[in-house]
Order: sequence, then C-alpha cells, then structure tokens
Amino acid sequence: MVVGDQLAAVLQSATLAPDADADLMLRFQAGETACFDLLVARLRRPLLHYLFRMTGDAAVSEDLAQETFLRVYLARARYRREARFSTWLYRIATRLALNYLRDHRHLRRAWSLDAPIGDDDEHWELPDRSPNIEARLAATDQRRAIRRAIGALPERQRAAVLMHKFQDLDYREIGAALRLSSSATKSLLFRAYETLRRELRALGGSCESPMAAEKEGV
Repeated sequence: MVVGDQLAAVLQSATLAPDADADLMLRFQAGETACFDLLVARLRRPLLHYLFRMTGDAAVSEDLAQETFLRVYLARARYRREARFSTWLYRIATRLALNYLRDHRHLRRAWSLDAPIGDDDEHWELPDRSPNIEARLAATDQRRAIRRAIGALPERQRAAVLMHKFQDLDYREIGAALRLSSSATKSLLFRAYETLRRELRALGGSCESPMAAEKEGV
C-alpha cells in the first residue's frame, strides 16, 4: 500500500473527467500503483452499501467487496475503456453477490425492520419538514419498510433496483452487469418497481416515496 502523501499526490492530479475512475484504472494499468489505492478509497464505501443491500450481512459485504477489488487488481491487464469503470466494477460485484446468494439460500435470513439505520440512509429518507418526534419516527419506519421491501425482491430484481436507483447506473450498464439486453433490463426493473409500489401501498401512503417513480434510463 502506498503512503498517504502519495495518495494525496494522485488525488491532486486527478481531473474531473466524465469518468475519472476509468482514468485512474488506466493509469494503474500503466504502472501507477497509487491509482489503485485511490480507486479503492473512492469506491469502497458505495460498493459496501450496495453489497450490504444485496446480502443483508455486513461481514459478507466486507468479504465480497475485498474479493471484488482483488479481481479488479488481478484483471487489470484485461480492462478496456469500453464503458464507465463503475459498470465493470458492479458487474464483478453483482456476479459475486448473486453467486453468494445462490450458494447460501439455506442460510438466507429475513431482513429485520430493527436493523440499524446506516450513515448512508439519506438515500432512503423522505423529506421530513416536521420537527416533531412522531414525524421523525414515521420517516424512520418508512425507510425500514423500503429497505425490507427491496430486500424481499428476487435477487436479480434487487440488484437492478439498487444499481438503478442508488448507484446511478443506466439500463445499458445494468444489463451489462446482469448479462441482459436493454429491453430485458427495462422489463426486469418494471416488474421490480411494480412489486415495490404494491408493498409500499400497504403502508397506507400514496406511494410518494423514493421507490414510487422510476428514474429515466440514460
């Protein structure tokens, strides 16, 4: 691992290119080892969030994230800038997560409504303009319900929703990760969002939630 001042130098030299991560990967390919450490520093947290939402297990998420970055490291010579770097990264992570879920179906546990709310839960949170404690508790309950509804989706639907809604991947990129055509990806997401709408209506609301409207594909 490189020392902190080397990472700082790489970060200072990084540009705000449309895909700075791909630039870093190409520089790593060319021998700048500090670039790989910076990629891990930039992408580890969102990748962990994604893998936790996929598996519901923090320890498993850590293991899968480490395996994902190991595979990126080992496959560096084969990387080609044909799409965003995140597409390649989440393709690897998604396949690892789906393989884990397939191999451990007998251990699959129900997602708990009492699971702790993590630091990233602004992604799940509805706007709360009321200062009273009842409104805050209701918002927390709704975040937990959304988390549980997503966790209950079939694995491929769950992966598609998480990549689409929270990792900002478009239909083509999600299709690449799941080995689906764009039309099949749209169909998969449509079914997933319809299921989530039905589940969230059971809360008694009008489906005005983070899951209520699909984001347009790019």
